[in-house]
Formats: sequence, structure tokens, C-alpha cells
Amino acid sequence: MLVVEMLSTGDEVLHGQIIDTNAAWLADCFFQQGLPLSSRTTVGDNLDCLVATFLERSLSADILIVNGGLGPTSDDLSALAAAKAAGVPLVEHSQWVEAMERYFIARGRVMPETNRKQALLPENAELIDNPVGTACGFSLVLNDCLIFFTPGVPSEFKVMVNEQILPRLRAHFTLPEPPVCLRLTSFGRSESSLAKQFDSLPLPENCVLGYRSSMPIIELKLTGPASQKELMERDWQLVKQGVGDNLIFEGTEGLAQKIGKSLRERKLQIIVSEQFSAGLLSWTLDSAGIAISSSQILPSDVEQTLKILAQRAQNIAINHPLSIGLVVGEYNEQYLNVALSTPDMCYAQRIHYLPNNHSQKEKQEVSVMLILDMLSRWLNGREVIGYYEWLVQTETLIFES
Repeated sequence: MLVVEMLSTGDEVLHGQIIDTNAAWLADCFFQQGLPLSSRTTVGDNLDCLVATFLERSLSADILIVNGGLGPTSDDLSALAAAKAAGVPLVEHSQWVEAMERYFIARGRVMPETNRKQALLPENAELIDNPVGTACGFSLVLNDCLIFFTPGVPSEFKVMVNEQILPRLRAHFTLPEPPVCLRLTSFGRSESSLAKQFDSLPLPENCVLGYRSSMPIIELKLTGPASQKELMERDWQLVKQGVGDNLIFEGTEGLAQKIGKSLRERKLQIIVSEQFSAGLLSWTLDSAGIAISSSQILPSDVEQTLKILAQRAQNIAINHPLSIGLVVGEYNEQYLNVALSTPDMCYAQRIHYLPNNHSQKEKQEVSVMLILDMLSRWLNGREVIGYYEWLVQTETLIFES
């Protein structure tokens, strides 16, 4: 089993001033390739600490991915630290100077002299191309550990991993078969409730059922070796049945994306009216590529009993017979009204929001997920009004459009 590690660099990462999205992306990417990370480390912009960490991790890992510290400024220290750890000098790679010059010429600019620093690499390094930026990647072997040095800019990092690093790893090593990871996402259940339901479920050897809570959803993942796939799929059916009506989608595509496919197949348009969600619903739909034919954001002081909100949804159905109306009312005293209009029926519900420790943003995200769940249920021929452990219906209205 290959020992694969990641080392993130930079004071801004170490001190939490930016979120290390590259680490999360790489962990998932490598997991899918059968190369699960054994550990992740973060080091600030300190030359001595970087040198010591390179030496330390190279004694433990077979593969080490170093991210960040390849820029043109004085706090970008990865190349210098790598050279010191390897006991070799830095040398200028003329081919990368030429590549950077072409990069700037293509943009109608002259390359600043400071960028020449990015062509200074350890003498024993292999250059790794960066087709979308000026930070030159490189690799070297230290204590029998193959180390790859990558830029911190996510768009550059991901291209380099996919186009340069993974092909090299496949050439150097016989990679194991990727593990099986079965995923589903639920809405309306708590993590503790799901864990209580499934923790006694016997699983195949070396398989793990995990939970990831990200308000307002809970993701369940059954992970195990490919050799156990048949048994895992058998047990996965039990998990799906147990989640039941609260299962909103399988896989990783996302609920809005799946809704978008169904809407395009049926040639249905969307009309949105929002209050409490304050544009978040429209943003979510637009991000998933769902066309919105009309959208409005109403002020919070607009009167909106459930009956009035349902009438607003019905008016959408009457005036736009080939459209779906999504209406989110105002959140007031822990109550929220939402309504869905379809070409045939209107559905409205008033829910009592039980949690009292959620932020405004989390509550808005719940309101969006609630109305999208109603739409998904209608598109899939299910009961539109669902059951949720911590959202209690106090009033529902269902009537013809």
C-alpha cells in the first residue's frame, strides 16, 4: 500500500485566513484513483520549518504532494527549501523563462523581472508544466520519496494534478484498484438519528459507513475495497430503505442539477418569488444551469399568510401554464411558508422551524432546500409534502391550479 501525503504551505493557510480547498479536492481526487491520503500537513512560510518538514515527511511517505510557495514573491519558499533539503543549488531553467515570456506576450505585457524567480528550481528537479499560469511545477526524489511541488492557485493546481502528476504516478507505480464509495444525501433527518438507525448494521469486512453533516443536508457514505462491492451494494439497499422518504439524491451530482435535467426533459420553465431566501434560491438554480424565466425578491414586510402565499403560487400557474412556480415566504417567529405551483396542482406548507441555534444563512439554505425538495418530489411522482424531523408542518394546502 503506497503511503501518500499532502503538505500545504503558506501562513494564510496555516492561520486559517483562507480555506484549504486544494487539500479537500486532492483528497477526493486521489481517493477516486485508489490513492487515499495517509495524512495532511500544513506549514507556514518559514524556510527552516519547510526544510525540516520535507526531510521528515520524505522518510515516511512514498508520494508527497507539496502545494503552494511557487510564486514570484519573497515569501514563496518551496523551491529554495526543496533545494536545501536535497543538498543541491537552485539553477535557472531557461525553458521556463521562455514559457513565462510567451505567457506575458500573449497578454500584451512584458514579463516583470521578479517572475524570473519562478524559473529557479533545484538542480536535480524535473520540470512539470503549468499550461495556465507562471508557477513552474517540479518533482524530485528525496529519501526514496517522490515529491511533487505544485502552485497554490486552485485552477493551476487541478490542471497540473490531472494532466501532469497522475500520468507520472501511473508510469512510476502500479496503482491499486480504486475503492468503492456509495453515497446518498438526505434532508430532514439529524446525524444522530441516522447514526442510531444504522450503527448496528453489520457491514462487510473493511467497510465503513460514514456521515457528513453540512447544513441543511446529511451525506451517508459506504466505503470499502472493490473486492467487497457486491456485498456493499446489498447492504446499501438497506441503507437507502432506511433513509426512505428523506433521500433526496444519490451520488455527487447535487439536487439542483438533477432537477435541472428533469425540467429540461419536460420543457418546463421556472418562475421564482422569494422573501426570506433573499435571492439564494435563484442563485442556486442559476448555478445549476436552470433557466429562470422570471424572478422577484419581495421585501420582508409584505403580508404573506399561507393562504396569500398559496394564491401567489396559483397566480403563477394560471398566468404561466407551462411553468413551475417556486415561492418562499418570510421567516417569522420560527415559522416559514413555502409554496409550489405546477401546471395541475398547487402545494403550500407552513412549517415550524424547531432548531434555535442556526444562523440566518443556515435557515435561508434550509428554506431553499425545502422548496427544491418539494419540486423534486413532484418531478419524481412522490408525495410533495414530506416529513422532516426538525421541520414540523403546522398547516398544508393542496388544490388545483
